[in-house]
Amino acid sequence: MITTTPLRQMTVPLIAGLMLLAPAAQSQEASKHTAEANRAVLESLPFDNRADFERATRGLIATPEQKKITDADGKVVYDIGQFDFLVDQDAPATANPSLWRQGQLNQITGLFEVTEGIYQIRGYDLSVMSFIRGDNGWIVIDPLISVDPAKAGFELLRKHVADLPVSAIIFTHSHADHFGGVKGIITEEEIERRNVPVIAPENFYEESVGENLIAGNTMSRRASYMFGNLLPTGPEGSIGAGLGQKTSAGLITIVQPTRTISGPPGEPIETTVDGVPMTFINTPGAEAPAELMFYLPDSKALMQAEEINHTLHNLYTLRGAKVRNGDQWAKYINQVINLFGDDVEISFGSHHWPVWGKGEINEFWRKQRDTYRYIHDETLRLANKGQTMDEIAENLKLPETLANEFANRGYYGTVSHNAKAQYQLYFGWFSGNPSELNPLPPVEEGQKFVEYVGGAEALIDKARADYEAGNYRWAATALNHLVFAQPGNANAKNLLADVLTQMGYQSESGPWRNFYLSGAKELREGVVSGLTPSTASPDIIRGLPLDKYMDYLAMRLDHPKAAQDGVDISLNIVMPDVDERVELTVANGVMNYTMGTRNDDADATVTLDRTVLDAINLKQRTFPDAIKAGDIKIDGSQEAFMTYLGLLDSFEFGFNIVTP
Repeated sequence: MITTTPLRQMTVPLIAGLMLLAPAAQSQEASKHTAEANRAVLESLPFDNRADFERATRGLIATPEQKKITDADGKVVYDIGQFDFLVDQDAPATANPSLWRQGQLNQITGLFEVTEGIYQIRGYDLSVMSFIRGDNGWIVIDPLISVDPAKAGFELLRKHVADLPVSAIIFTHSHADHFGGVKGIITEEEIERRNVPVIAPENFYEESVGENLIAGNTMSRRASYMFGNLLPTGPEGSIGAGLGQKTSAGLITIVQPTRTISGPPGEPIETTVDGVPMTFINTPGAEAPAELMFYLPDSKALMQAEEINHTLHNLYTLRGAKVRNGDQWAKYINQVINLFGDDVEISFGSHHWPVWGKGEINEFWRKQRDTYRYIHDETLRLANKGQTMDEIAENLKLPETLANEFANRGYYGTVSHNAKAQYQLYFGWFSGNPSELNPLPPVEEGQKFVEYVGGAEALIDKARADYEAGNYRWAATALNHLVFAQPGNANAKNLLADVLTQMGYQSESGPWRNFYLSGAKELREGVVSGLTPSTASPDIIRGLPLDKYMDYLAMRLDHPKAAQDGVDISLNIVMPDVDERVELTVANGVMNYTMGTRNDDADATVTLDRTVLDAINLKQRTFPDAIKAGDIKIDGSQEAFMTYLGLLDSFEFGFNIVTP
């Protein structure tokens, strides 16, 4: 079923400017243990198989004319050449050769013809932007993270293929790397004037603006680790994130869909977009809360979105998000095999390079399906035999038929943390062992640990011996206790940084490497100041439905203060310009609200236009100034309203991660 909704838009400010400001990392050589571990990887996988390199270069039309993509102010928002050091050289001892190989493939950039009428821009951002030739122009799929990379990629297409307008937009799912650059290819005014369809899966808009809002500050902080945004690029720094190289640092935008693909998950929905027949399949609750794939019968091509990739994806993402369901994920891929496996000739997606040929595609799909199925089912089997989350993560190994496929390697997700995710999905954080039911918090636990081992010097001596022996995992655990017990202990922090660096050098997963090296950098240098990306920004809030905005305010309430002060407030919020009203109460340290109602006994009724609220969120105005100007009218107790505003907390981006 396809439904039509009115057009709305929002603009989201810069999230990932981090990579442009990060100072150089302290150099550290690979230890002999790290060098040996990386050599073992080189000997265990079929590196002589060059099929992916042939696929990744197939159909190349043009390479980037300018590698540094800048915004209107001349600031570099993405440097395509920052990973050129990967090209045409073997992995050094400081890098896992499998991750290095993935980085080389992701660094094959430019404009590519997938087949007649289908093109891709690859390497202009973490994600891939695709184009389909329609009757009246270009159908644009997943326009990257930010405006300027999407604009540059679209210009390359129009220069070398055909200078046509945008005739439709398809957002495959609700993650920002697949919609953020939309305003770089078309304006909202043009969408409305030419009635350009904007197509997305059911609940796309709500999930897009909502997923990163309530927990947005912490997600953004952890994402700066995950994508290596605090690291320099190079053999001793970031070598890519596996799913792509790095996130761009430009303006993120979104437009609300005008056509929504809805219906039972996994069921085919046939339609036509600008003269091109398409069969959509909704796939919610796997890689994203709202996602779709679609098949192009005329081209015998599947747009696999991010459900199928040249990496093991995340069943839990290290930046933080709701756990994903491997059972659903495998079933969606299985449905695609059943529906299109007999006819398909091309499979292309939102990341990486396409696969051609029915036989190769079906093998690719089946092994991706079976990887998620294996992790999900084997986690539950081992759990039902009494193994805990950590035991399962250590013991679960993919069979060689799956593990030796480069497309199933843990460049982004890993078998380890995906197994933990499936355990958490069913059983939560608790292992069942009562000794783990109520442990001490990190600082107190660290202090007792240090006391038990005989003090800081004894711990450092033991940890240094483990470091020299290559026992990095336990050395990291022990030293982490000491750092939390004694955060001013420079010897402990420096040794832990050395340990984490070696663990990063050995990691096959881009996010694992980036986390380890970012942690090491922060231990040596402290939190980098001046970097304050936040998905919970005023511009995101401006685009929110009012009920989502109320959820955000409820989260921001300083609950202990409200409870301690005995705050008991009832407010009516009325917004005439959008014809909305809310009854809001604060009592017992929490905020509750009811949409569309009014309490005649409220302490105050606050009347303001939504545009006034937007201006305040954009820091163009303040509440006191708007009240003084008469743009906020308060009938009743102004003190009650100001008390409520005084309870709303704010958040600092640069909170500590590797220290208390």
